[in-house]
Amino acid sequence: MRDLIVTENITLDGVIDATGGWFDVGGEDDVAEAVREQSAAADAVVFGRRTFDDMRGYWPEHADVPGGVGEYLDRVAKYVVSRTRRDPGWVNSTVLRGDLGDEIRALKERPGADIVTTGSITLVHALIAAGLVDEYRLFVHPVVLGRGARLFEVSTPRLRLVECRPFRSGVVLLRYRV
Repeated sequence: MRDLIVTENITLDGVIDATGGWFDVGGEDDVAEAVREQSAAADAVVFGRRTFDDMRGYWPEHADVPGGVGEYLDRVAKYVVSRTRRDPGWVNSTVLRGDLGDEIRALKERPGADIVTTGSITLVHALIAAGLVDEYRLFVHPVVLGRGARLFEVSTPRLRLVECRPFRSGVVLLRYRV
């Protein structure tokens, strides 16, 4: 069975809302390398509708941006959770319209590598509440905002630390298994 992995940029106080411009999408070279490593281990990504629309509006036109994110998103299977969207309008994309739990469990049962979700705050909260997350990969930035949408709004099962990797920028990757 495939793992569903939540990957987020997060502040020290748990905020994942990026509207304040507190992190650089390109990041430092060593952080970008860690992101590439994770991308190589995943062959599917799940987005909520708003994040999907934002990504679809940017990355197809920026496939040549250093770091390989655009190239990765061109080839990976993309799933958008939406009851209103009909045509995803992006190569290798599928709309998931059914019950969230049923749709995600079906994806996890298919052969393949990891399934990742990033951004998509509303979707991630629903995945956590439904107990569908297998791992959290948190790029913790040395920033305290004091307000904003947080990753954990509901309790989760006990988490087990499996990796702690610091980067030159002060960002730390924390990987937790459920």
